[in-house]
Amino acid sequence: MLFNSLDFAIFLPTVFLLYWFIVDKDLKLQNLLIVAASYFFYGCWDWRFLSLILLSTIIDYSIGRKLSQEKKDHRRKVLLWTSIIANLGILGFFKYYNFFIANFVAAFSFFGAEIQPNTLNIILPMGISFYTFQTLSYTIDVYRRKLKPTKDFIAFAAFVSFFPQLVAGPIERATSLLPQFYKKRNFEYDKAADGLRQILWGLFKKVVIGDGCAQFANNIFNHSEDYSGSTLLIGAIFFAFQIYGDFSGYSDMAIGTARLFGFNLKQNFAFPYFSRDIAEFWRRWHISLSTWFRDYLYIPLGGSRGGTWLKIRNTFAIFIISGFWHGANWTFIAWGVLNAIYFLPLLLFDKNRKNMEIVAAFKYLPSVKELLNIVLTFLLTVLAWIFFRAENLVHAIDYLTEIFSLSFFTIPTFNGIYKAITVSILTVIFVIIEWCGRESKYAIEHIGMRWRREIRLIFYYCIVFAIYYFAGKQQEFIYFQF
Repeated sequence: MLFNSLDFAIFLPTVFLLYWFIVDKDLKLQNLLIVAASYFFYGCWDWRFLSLILLSTIIDYSIGRKLSQEKKDHRRKVLLWTSIIANLGILGFFKYYNFFIANFVAAFSFFGAEIQPNTLNIILPMGISFYTFQTLSYTIDVYRRKLKPTKDFIAFAAFVSFFPQLVAGPIERATSLLPQFYKKRNFEYDKAADGLRQILWGLFKKVVIGDGCAQFANNIFNHSEDYSGSTLLIGAIFFAFQIYGDFSGYSDMAIGTARLFGFNLKQNFAFPYFSRDIAEFWRRWHISLSTWFRDYLYIPLGGSRGGTWLKIRNTFAIFIISGFWHGANWTFIAWGVLNAIYFLPLLLFDKNRKNMEIVAAFKYLPSVKELLNIVLTFLLTVLAWIFFRAENLVHAIDYLTEIFSLSFFTIPTFNGIYKAITVSILTVIFVIIEWCGRESKYAIEHIGMRWRREIRLIFYYCIVFAIYYFAGKQQEFIYFQF
């Protein structure tokens, strides 16, 4: 079930009415309804994989209870590693089995040995990377004694399967989201209205910007051998806005939907394309994953506290693993390596925390230096996205080679270029709105709040009209595949 589907347009108000008007007096029933709605939501895609969510829930709930009872450190470590191996084992089998088999065969073939492996037609369960990391955060935090294990299985099951962010995040920490299932939730009109605004903006990002740019990005990437370097760069820029509109749009809809039910999810994107360096970009892009890797991998490895070689090792480790998390393809690993190369000079020269606040705070425009840094960071990010989008490494290298050839200086041309101009104009308007709202949690959180009611409604109706006008065939969110 997609957020941008008619099914969800029926599902959401139905659950909302049941939640606030039928079971609103009983916290346990509210949580149970969330579990039932979440399992139904996920089951609409493939009910068979509900067993995996239930299995992860049972494993980490049970281990959490055991960790609270066990006092001996070595036994607590065994319990922790049982959770890690079980969760990552399930994730690894479904996501990486065929990748490792294929590379195993390729390695032997390189040395002249032919083997016939047993490959499986494995379907990747939607959202498995997200809810796996979410349950792992619970076990690790209980092990570290940062969180008391829950005795409420229904609340824990709701935490694991919470439908707004189940299949594509944000990846919530148990320390933040789980306690919200213990407290009675009362309907707040202002909070719900704010949630609806964020859903509306997320839907605009997905349907108008993400899907609008997708048709041209897909055409150019899928037929890249037919286009000049200038056209290929435009295709990469279209993809940059496609993935941002698509993924941050999903996050906005997830956060807004959660707010309708009285929950607060963490901000997952903080206007990353206004970043002045790559370090700032990674503090603002997919925040829930970046901070997960920072807290549960980078810092335990030693972070940036050691010598130069330790910093280099940890930087490459975190980016390579982050790339591999995204998918079983060498392109994602190359994407991670390239971002590590971008990031490393900032870390080594102690410049990685230079830009901590939003650019040009309390100002209308950035300085010339800030603008140049934003453009440079964006272009570096666009080049890295080519590896993320390419079918394989050869495709990515050929794509980049053509961009840096003399054909870059030709006039770009491709099918549907006039429609692409319309989408580009809307994208520019979108960037302007994002710039104006960059100091908020999402772009239109405060925009128009001081306008006359009629003007504010016209603004919202324009967004609705754009969504209606550009809504075509439903397209899945890019990050569903991860």
